[in-house]
Amino acid sequence: MPPASPRVRGMLQDPILPTILRMSWPNMLMMLAQASTGLIEMWFLAKLGTDVLAGVAVVVPVLMLMQNMSQGALGGGISAAVARALGSGNAALADALARHAVVLSAAVGLVFTLLLMGFSTPLFHLLGARGAALAVARDYGQVVFAGLVLMWAMNALASVVRGTGNMLLPGAVICGGALLLIPICPALIFGFGPIPALGVVGGAWALVAYYAIGTLVLAWYCAGERNAAKLRAGPVHWAPMRSILTVGGLACINPLLTNGLIASTAAIVGAHAGSAALAGYATAARLEYLLIPIAFGLGAPMVALVGANLGAGQPERARRIALVGGAIAFAIGETVGLTAALWPEAWLRLFGSDERMLETGAQYLRIAGPFYGFFAMGIALYFASQGAGRLKWPLLAGALRLCLYAGLGWAVLVATGALTAFFALGAAAMAAYGLLILWSVASGSWFTAGRR
Repeated sequence: MPPASPRVRGMLQDPILPTILRMSWPNMLMMLAQASTGLIEMWFLAKLGTDVLAGVAVVVPVLMLMQNMSQGALGGGISAAVARALGSGNAALADALARHAVVLSAAVGLVFTLLLMGFSTPLFHLLGARGAALAVARDYGQVVFAGLVLMWAMNALASVVRGTGNMLLPGAVICGGALLLIPICPALIFGFGPIPALGVVGGAWALVAYYAIGTLVLAWYCAGERNAAKLRAGPVHWAPMRSILTVGGLACINPLLTNGLIASTAAIVGAHAGSAALAGYATAARLEYLLIPIAFGLGAPMVALVGANLGAGQPERARRIALVGGAIAFAIGETVGLTAALWPEAWLRLFGSDERMLETGAQYLRIAGPFYGFFAMGIALYFASQGAGRLKWPLLAGALRLCLYAGLGWAVLVATGALTAFFALGAAAMAAYGLLILWSVASGSWFTAGRR
């Protein structure tokens, strides 16, 4: 039975480049807005001092791990499963997947809330926070971890909608939330009228409010008739969850590798050069976190496009979609990276003026920035691989990058004492990551194996 939705037919038949661009721009705008929520909050929190910046810096990799797992990993599995169901014309399965996606994501979010709230202090100490910075990390982390169920539920609902080919609605919801944070964040941090100054935890409460509002709006839309995968009450079974976890569960390894790399390398820098250097490196590395949502802006449509085309028996079109999207991501990543390498302090001075912080951050951006295109391309092709349900090579590439940078890089830093050599290995690892994933996609076996 042919797919009933014109949006799904467009994913299967329309020209590739215009289709990717049409589907990507609202999603990319959404992801930039979502990334800006953390940057807005960080900009305000930086005014509370370097210890606050360093303390929040060790929470950010954990929070981004949750964001990437819920949105890019399990969320990618949700979008891929919904897209394949709609591509094969099975609307009833798509509806069931919407319900199971929310239940599964909320349950995973609750597990992480309990684990992280119970073990946050030793975790932050392991990541390099000491003294006042550790106290800040603990206070801030307890609040944001309490809201993880809302984050996971919001991203599950957004992934259901993206799996139908609709990138505009999640973009509108998340962009609206980012705009709402602009007045809420400083009001809670510094106080306003009858609102008391909450300090660093005010920024955390602003994020929790953002997740709550986004969850309510997306749930309302998914429960309506306009969404191709409708959210309905009903029984919960293992089979639909398994179809999500087949891709999404395995994909959760990738954000563990990515965020584990940034967290471990930040801890290495902090142990070697102190809290100010840690703050500088973590602030510079936030640009890498900015590249992830940019690549996801392209990658989320590619999950839906590749999944729908493989579901419809069109593997060669799926391969071309992945390569075109990867090329666009590379161009964007190189633009961001080269700009940061040429003018690093334009970014760093937004968040502080400590000389050690500026020196370390600028050193990293000048070395690693020119290689950001490889990282962005790798992330975009990783999402395309999710749509195909073939993640072996992207995950091996992530593991290779972690071993080269955090493993070999740490050994070189111990032997030489030079952050320059450490950052150079990080840049080389970034290039190896992107090129290995590109090879896996361009070889063609990826799509033959991914046929359904």
